[in-house]
Amino acid sequence: MLPATTVFTLLLSLLFNPSSSFPFDTTSYHIDCGSTTTTTDKFNTTWLSDRYASAGSNGIVSEPLLFQSFHEKTLRYFPISSGKKNCYTFPEIPPGRYYLRTFTVYDNYDGKSHSPSFDLSVEGTVVFSWRSPWPEDISRYGAYSDLMFYALDSDIDVCLYSIATDPPVIGSIEVIRIDPESYDPDKTGNDSSILVNYGRLTCGSNQWGPGFSNDTDVFGRAWQSDAKFRLDTVGVKSVTAVRNVVGAGSGPNYFPAKLYESAVTLTGKGSLVYSLPVDAKLDYLVWLHFAEIDVSVDGKGKRVFDVVINEENVTRVDIFKEVGGFAAFSYHYVAKNLSVDTLVVKLVPVVGSPLICGLENYAIVPADVMTVPEQASAMQELKVSLRVPERMGWNGDPCAPTSWDAWEGVTCHRDGIALVITQIDLGSQGLKGYISDKIVLLTNLVSLNLSSNSLGGTIPAGLGQHSLKKVDLSDNQITGSIPDSLSSSNLQLVILNGNKLEGQVPEELYSIGVHGGAIDLSGNKGLCGVPSLPDCPLFWKNGGLSNGGKIAIGISCGVVFLLAAVITFICIRRRRNDYDFGLPQELMSLAAKRNKYQRQKSLMALEMESQHAKGFIPSYN
Repeated sequence: MLPATTVFTLLLSLLFNPSSSFPFDTTSYHIDCGSTTTTTDKFNTTWLSDRYASAGSNGIVSEPLLFQSFHEKTLRYFPISSGKKNCYTFPEIPPGRYYLRTFTVYDNYDGKSHSPSFDLSVEGTVVFSWRSPWPEDISRYGAYSDLMFYALDSDIDVCLYSIATDPPVIGSIEVIRIDPESYDPDKTGNDSSILVNYGRLTCGSNQWGPGFSNDTDVFGRAWQSDAKFRLDTVGVKSVTAVRNVVGAGSGPNYFPAKLYESAVTLTGKGSLVYSLPVDAKLDYLVWLHFAEIDVSVDGKGKRVFDVVINEENVTRVDIFKEVGGFAAFSYHYVAKNLSVDTLVVKLVPVVGSPLICGLENYAIVPADVMTVPEQASAMQELKVSLRVPERMGWNGDPCAPTSWDAWEGVTCHRDGIALVITQIDLGSQGLKGYISDKIVLLTNLVSLNLSSNSLGGTIPAGLGQHSLKKVDLSDNQITGSIPDSLSSSNLQLVILNGNKLEGQVPEELYSIGVHGGAIDLSGNKGLCGVPSLPDCPLFWKNGGLSNGGKIAIGISCGVVFLLAAVITFICIRRRRNDYDFGLPQELMSLAAKRNKYQRQKSLMALEMESQHAKGFIPSYN
């Protein structure tokens, strides 16, 4: 972590205004934190009203007349009720390299006379640390800081983290896309590092740059006078160019021509020495700017000097030999792993007096590891679906920076070059949403506790398929069936009591308790199928038809269809017979014989009745 007071004392009262003529395709934001209106300043920069913040409240400095620019008079602060971690998230950002600058001010806006302690991170890496009490001038007038970083996904997170219970504050944030090849990315780690400005000096002139003067810098860099950083001021004189300097303004760094139009040199013997405050144990990129603008030096070998950085002679410079007169020339060097808190740049004369136009010093801050993108996305989905309250500070990356605590209730571990989620403990937090299906993307999750909330919905299919060993969803309002994925052999604890679950309990899930684990399914009136629970209907399972039930219904439907077909066939046959009036000959003959027999039988019966009435019973031999 870098002390913000060290960085920001170098950049007081500077503004940012990117040039519209910058040849690189730009994406930029200028956010006036705490402002409810969009304004345009005198340098034609449009400052957007406050947006993209996760939470917080608007404030205004106690002495607004001390500040010339409107965007310096307002601020946003984040009380502890907003959570310890709050972020500005800039959406729809093309991947690439970006320049970021912040303005931070306290000015006793809250009347408590206590400047807050907090950290600020960019894309999961801590870059500034503010600790109370701030220096008086910074607390009252504020300070700017800037850096360059790479954005690898579609948004940029600038996050503030409260130390103890102090509310972080921010006055403005500016983001602009820059050339990805600027400042020698191969030497400075490309996207694995962030360049934090520890001093950007112009020699022989007062501070200048966008927002402070009419001079422009397409990167928006503001240049501060070198006077306060020179150790020896006796015998130093300024030199001003009498004609234009060529070679400035070209890519990928686009250093402005203004930088090379003034310089300092010595009138007598000795060295030019600059002392810049730094933090130990970091590498620093030192960028030196030269132009031979003294008309008395008109050939090579007439001005030669050595560049010594922290007592190491790094190069010998002959400006005219390199580029001739009135032409821009720069040299950069990486000072490795400094063990002191001061970086000393010394220009030691060899022939004539040394001369310098400008100097830049950047800390090369290693980018912190971040959460695996798929898991970070899943946690954002959970934040929404669970309706996690604002006070828990679920903002930015769930696990990064590693020097901060992870999201409240979340435990992370490093897995190779990234961070993974291993535990979520949100019991009794008043959650009222549901469990997002994206939770199955947390493939390293070992323990999940969402008990004693008011969660509805169903248990996501797939939960428990990976590393999950403990799950407690008790005392919620979860409905539906228990998914087969919760039958994983990894599970050792499954607590689902006090919900509205229904259907057959997977046998493998119940076996967890049999094999030494713990399982609690009580209080779910609709569950069935294992000891201590009612038997499930023959053809019912998990709130719906079982496979056997479906097969039985299929067979029944088949039988019914077959019977219907048979009946239909018979009806069709009968209907055909009804319309066949001509009977076959055999049937007609049989019917005639049967009718003849019936007539004979009737005549015999009548004759017997007549004889009986006369008392005569004939005998038949």
